[in-house]
Amino acid sequence: MNMNNKKTIGIIGATGNMGSALSKSLARAGFPLLVYGRDREEVRSLMEELQGSKSSSKIQDKPSIQDVTKEADVIILAVPYQAERELANQMRDLVTQKIVVSISNPLNDTYDALVTDPDTSAAEELQKALPDATVVKSFNTVFAADYAQPDIDGKKVDAFIAGDDERAVEEMEEIVKAMGLNPLVAGSLSTSRTLENMQLLLIQLNMKNNYNWRAGWKILH
Repeated sequence: MNMNNKKTIGIIGATGNMGSALSKSLARAGFPLLVYGRDREEVRSLMEELQGSKSSSKIQDKPSIQDVTKEADVIILAVPYQAERELANQMRDLVTQKIVVSISNPLNDTYDALVTDPDTSAAEELQKALPDATVVKSFNTVFAADYAQPDIDGKKVDAFIAGDDERAVEEMEEIVKAMGLNPLVAGSLSTSRTLENMQLLLIQLNMKNNYNWRAGWKILH
């Protein structure tokens, strides 16, 4: 991807913990953004923060999920796993040949297991629901606080990427790199099963050891 011609990125669920962190990080990286959130007051607050930053990005808030989906090149679903299927129903006819990014981790209420079957993942289920889109898994192994400071102990946080389409994966690598994270291609979309289990473990370790949500996976080599 030519970074002088950056893709327009749409963020659905932009006012949530992950959505706002991603919005700020992508704005700092200079990407044109389209943001959507159900709470219009929270959207206004986020827009003020984004537009008050030193970012040169063109940032717009959109009144509907469909508006974001139609106009964005890459759509990030910054919503819980349980909300993805409902969103897919609203987006299905608008995402043909577009990249849709699954960031969710299908956790149960007590954070001791995933709710998906072992032979699938949140990302694979989203791909089934959006057969004409190209689903890529990314950002699910990075805590929200790490986007503001992507270095921990002098090392860049690794952001894993999984997908079946080589072009889409390469575009995600460039986006992740521009955000100051270290992109690591983990494999095909089915590798999302491992990535989602990795984040389940990291959440459990955070709760046990009080990492204060400033932690991440790092491949040393």
